[in-house]
Amino acid sequence: MKNEQILASSSATAWATAVTPVAATAIHTDSSAIQSGPTSVATQGENMPAWYARPKAANGPLPVVLVVQEIFGVHAHIEDICRRLAVAGYLAVAPELYFRQGDPNDYDDIPTLLTGLVSKVPDKQVLADLDHVTNWALKHGGDKNKIGITGFCWGGRITWLYAAHNPQVSAGVAWYGKLVGDKSLNQPKHPVDVAVDLSAPVLGLYGALDDSIPQDSIESMRQALRAANAQAEIVVYPEAGHAFNADYRASYHEASAKDGWQRMLAWFAQAGVAP
Repeated sequence: MKNEQILASSSATAWATAVTPVAATAIHTDSSAIQSGPTSVATQGENMPAWYARPKAANGPLPVVLVVQEIFGVHAHIEDICRRLAVAGYLAVAPELYFRQGDPNDYDDIPTLLTGLVSKVPDKQVLADLDHVTNWALKHGGDKNKIGITGFCWGGRITWLYAAHNPQVSAGVAWYGKLVGDKSLNQPKHPVDVAVDLSAPVLGLYGALDDSIPQDSIESMRQALRAANAQAEIVVYPEAGHAFNADYRASYHEASAKDGWQRMLAWFAQAGVAP
């Protein structure tokens, strides 16, 4: 599949193949006050598919939020995250960060998706692509002084890394992103390794019942943040597991998700990334 076809294909499919059927709790945000749709971002000599959303009525530059996908790519849930942020007054953009390596919709189960695609995507490539997404946003009505990033699962880990990578970022909110792990050529560092390099305040949102992110790894991250004197906070929801904000899945925990969303907006506002 050609790169430019990936987002069109995933949007037509609507939901990631590996996580269907879709739960009845899936949210679809009204888009009457916003404009949204597919776009592309020039990056490293190629055109990367992306999804954007923004308010229809805007006076002056908009605060920007980069939205970093789960392992499933930019499917209907991530598109709706962008719509929710646009309703709140942001220019939100979610790039297809796997586009060089393949299409998540070609995989029917999570283990094969992880080994066949996700593990092949280098962090270095992702961070460079996000730099170009930031530049795209600034050229399309974004405010250079108000840049935030948020991500979920795979994207939660990337959120920590990008807040340490790009000094343009004003704030980050990482939802249940892995904090520690084995290192490889594609993943030479994890969030615990870059705590000392954070140039923006980061809020981490995690679930106490998340078997994939043990509490001792969260405590290791807290210790690294304290040692670095970093501006960061980690909130652990006692009744939530992994992917508690994924309203289209059985893992969704409504109370934690709603609280996390409000905390995210408040975190951005506190850092000056607000409409």
